[in-house]
Parts: sequence; structure tokens; C-alpha cells
Amino acid sequence: MLALSTWCYSGPVSGSSYHHGDLREALIEAAVAAVRERGPDALVLRDLARRVQVSHNAAYRHFADREELVAEVAGRAMGGLVDAMQARLQRVRTRDPVLRARRRLAATGRGYVDFALSESGLFRFTCASLSAASPANPPRERDPLAQLGEVLDELVSIGFLSREGRVGAEITCWSAMHGFSVLSIDGPLRDSTDRERTAALDRVLTAIDRSFAATTDTHVRPSDLRG
Repeated sequence: MLALSTWCYSGPVSGSSYHHGDLREALIEAAVAAVRERGPDALVLRDLARRVQVSHNAAYRHFADREELVAEVAGRAMGGLVDAMQARLQRVRTRDPVLRARRRLAATGRGYVDFALSESGLFRFTCASLSAASPANPPRERDPLAQLGEVLDELVSIGFLSREGRVGAEITCWSAMHGFSVLSIDGPLRDSTDRERTAALDRVLTAIDRSFAATTDTHVRPSDLRG
């Protein structure tokens, strides 16, 4: 498995100006770039207007309020999270349907942590903003929670996770990966080496795997998720 720091989100980057007629998009890209650099506090529309070299009055005309811009940036961040998950999912090669489904769940979790570590500014922003504004009805393919749900449904369909165990499983997985990410960015794991952090994440993913296996009395080995 590659070190967590090897993946990097290649989302939009802001330039110093915009093409005529595309100011809204330029402001969104500037907002994404600012948040990537400085975190949630960087989202100030007046500063973004200066960044793309327009008056703040012109910028204000493109958003009903600050929360509309927050939702746009959160949507881009969530799309980047989906990309990170998909990048990990594409590495799952085994043809064994049970092992494949289990490794896909682990890959989804690793992708979440990849994004948090490589895009800590956007990650912090998304965590801080979603209580106030969320992307309105994101397409399923750009919704990380929907992507996780599909992987969990696959575990049920192949008989590894029971239907009873499936209830609320998104929260179990999301909470574990989110907590691990926060510990890695701002907590006691922040000074860990890539190798140490990867080993710690493997243990968390193995614990989730075992708990799901227990719902169907399936025997698993700790080494199953490697690969």
C-alpha cells in the first residue's frame, strides 16, 4: 500500500483574473484556492474579489449570500473527496467477490484519509461549513456518502454484512475515518511517519471489517485487507 501522502487532489486553482462573463466561476475557484491555502477563515468575499481583480460590489452580485458561496466550495471539496475514494477503489484488483467488497470498503476509508491529509484546508472547511450550508442535492456520483453507501450495500449483497448490521453503517465508517483524520491533522498522530500512520489506519479498518464480519459469523484474517 502506498503512503498516505502520495495522493494529491488536483482540483481547480485560481488565477489572478477571470474571463469576461465567467466571474461567478472565477470567484468559486478563487475561494477554493484560498481555502486550500488558509482554511475556513479564508472565505471572505471582499478578499476574493481582490484576488480576481474585480470590485467587491461586482462579486456580491453573483451570490445571494455568503452561505451560497460556502455551499459551492463545499461541493467542490466533496467532489475532491469522491475523487480520492475512487483513486483508492481503482487499486482493488482481486476477483474474489467477498474479498473484493471488503477491500473496497477499506479503500473508501483510505481515500477519505488521503483527502484529509493532502487537502487539510478543504477538509477543515468542509467540516466547519456543512452544519451551516451543504451542496444542494449533489449528483450521486459526486456524493461521498452515497459512494460509501454503495460499497456497504455490496457487502450485504455478498453476504458479509447482515441487513441488521447494515443499519447506520455509514455513520460507523464515517465517524471512524473522520476521527482518524482529525487525529492525524490536529491530534496526537500529526507527528507520525507515513508508515506509522498507515499501520494505525490498517488497525482501525481491520476492526471495522471484523465487526461487520461478526454480523454474519464470517471468519476473517487481519491480512485480508492488504492488497
